[in-house]
Amino acid sequence: MARASAKPASAKKTAAAGKKPGPQKAARGRPSSSRYTEEELLGYYRDMLMIRRFEEKAGQLYGMGLIGGFCHLYIGQEAVITGVMKAAEKQDSTITSYRDHGHMLACGMDPKGVMAELTGREGGYSKGKGGSMHMFSTEANFYGGHGIVGGQVPLGTGLAFAHRYKKDNGVCYCYFGDGAVNQGQIYESFNMASLWKLPIIYIIENNKYGMGTSIERASATTELYSRGAAHGIPGKQVNGMNILDVRDAAMDAAGHARSGKGPIILEMKTYRYRGHSMSDPAKYRSKEEVQKVRSESDPIDLVKQMLLDNGFSEDRLKEIDKEVKAVVSEAATFAQDSPEPHPSELFTDVLIEA
Repeated sequence: MARASAKPASAKKTAAAGKKPGPQKAARGRPSSSRYTEEELLGYYRDMLMIRRFEEKAGQLYGMGLIGGFCHLYIGQEAVITGVMKAAEKQDSTITSYRDHGHMLACGMDPKGVMAELTGREGGYSKGKGGSMHMFSTEANFYGGHGIVGGQVPLGTGLAFAHRYKKDNGVCYCYFGDGAVNQGQIYESFNMASLWKLPIIYIIENNKYGMGTSIERASATTELYSRGAAHGIPGKQVNGMNILDVRDAAMDAAGHARSGKGPIILEMKTYRYRGHSMSDPAKYRSKEEVQKVRSESDPIDLVKQMLLDNGFSEDRLKEIDKEVKAVVSEAATFAQDSPEPHPSELFTDVLIEA
């Protein structure tokens, strides 16, 4: 992953000269893997596989009644956070929505602490009080996990202001979905970020369905990368199922934000294989649609095939999968063995004297 593990608590080209750059559509075609070393591709493969296997296990634990409340899985979208984090530096910050487990792992948070939090245990990152949607790690510069739709965007804009105020050359990576993009606070944040040229990358994870409503039925303008145009914010549409595309776009965006040019929008065209949450049967789309994406565009299979095409051993890839499953299994065991928080924890982390 991009950072060291944090410990758990016990359509268009640039506008004419003199104007701000406008939105750009995703380039078609698949980037060549020849620009990437075998070691890099293996890292991408392992990191995405870790998220996939972790989420599968989380789904199992939810089905067993060990995870309560809401639980939104990231299966299918792994290339987005994994690719973006390749552009991150130590001082950068990350904030996202309730579909957040993959973001935590990519930020370097320990799978044990994440799984323990999902199960409401003392060993979780928020001591079992945050659950699936609300866990944090200041060590990993991860600031949630937020259950209010679009509520993290003003907060992420504030994090970007903090980076500018402290002059630490940091960038905030602020994630939200196509279902949140029509919220009013999004555009208030865009205006402020552009006005003050804040170092923030707004990453729209467009998985085509906001809860159960397709983007075509919810948004008058479906080209989400252009949503910042009124505020002079450039945008780009990216194939979010291809980690090489994601990584390249993130590197460019980070350079833009870090150089003092202000915010930028990346619309990641991605897809979730599961329902909106564990309680969603996803009857608003066909099984054929989901299977078509899985068979033709799966982000993990794409990197796997690149490795195989370059002569990498399929047996070694199976070993990596086995190693990843062992880490996830250990995390699940840790979570189940960790005690529930003491009732006195209800009164902690409520007030701070400053």
